[in-house]
Parts: sequence; structure tokens; C-alpha cells
Amino acid sequence: MKHSGTYTIGSLANDAGVGIQTVRFYERQGLLKQPARRGSGYRQYSSEDAKQIRFIKRAQELGFTLKEVKGLLELQAISKSACSDVKVRADQKTVEIQEKIQDLKRMQRSLAEISSCCARGKTTRGVCSILDCFEGNC
Repeated sequence: MKHSGTYTIGSLANDAGVGIQTVRFYERQGLLKQPARRGSGYRQYSSEDAKQIRFIKRAQELGFTLKEVKGLLELQAISKSACSDVKVRADQKTVEIQEKIQDLKRMQRSLAEISSCCARGKTTRGVCSILDCFEGNC
């Protein structure tokens, strides 16, 4: 949703698809600059703030930690940073994700094997054969 002018924290959160507490958290973490305040004391945000929150959310969806997102935002802010700097980080994240996929596949195979113990009714101590396998008795 496009919004013109300024936002209150509630309208910013709504437009960016996050909760108000998330906006405050991003501010505390230095991912979002502290907003100007109106005479009434209310925070006043811009469309750039909404854009930045959407950037943060998308980067997180792609597996980047908040610390890594902060680094990406810093690269974005530096006019001399090269696209290759961002590519290095994206490539590193791709390798991490591939390693996680391999770990998850190993876990899946192990659980399938453990689960098959139950189907065979195999138990060494008269307890749940799956729990027994967690102790290495499968």
C-alpha cells in the first residue's frame, strides 16, 4: 500500500505489515532511525521508513539475521559500495542455506529410521521404541 506524507507508528506498522512492537524493536536495534517527533510528542515516520521495514522483512524471509540485515542496510547507505559486496553476502547466505538443507535431510532420514522401529514393534526395554531409539538402542 502506498502512503503519502507522514505516518504515525500505527499506520507505519500497518502499511509495512508488522506490529507496533516490531517497529520499536527495529528502532532499538538500530535498523530504523529514531523518528522525528511532532509537537504532541507522537513519532512521525516517512514512506522511506516503511520501505526500510519492508526491506528488513524481505531480507529476513531470505534467511538473513538482523545483524546481517544491518550490514546490508549499511552497504545500501554507502554510495561507494559495489553490488559485488552484496553478492558476496548473498552467496555466503546461499551456502549456509544449502548446509541447513543437508542437515535437515539428515535429520529427516534419522527420524524416518527411528519411526520405522515403532512399525516393527522393536523395543529393548519394554518402553516406546521411538524413545528407546533416542537413547541409541535402535
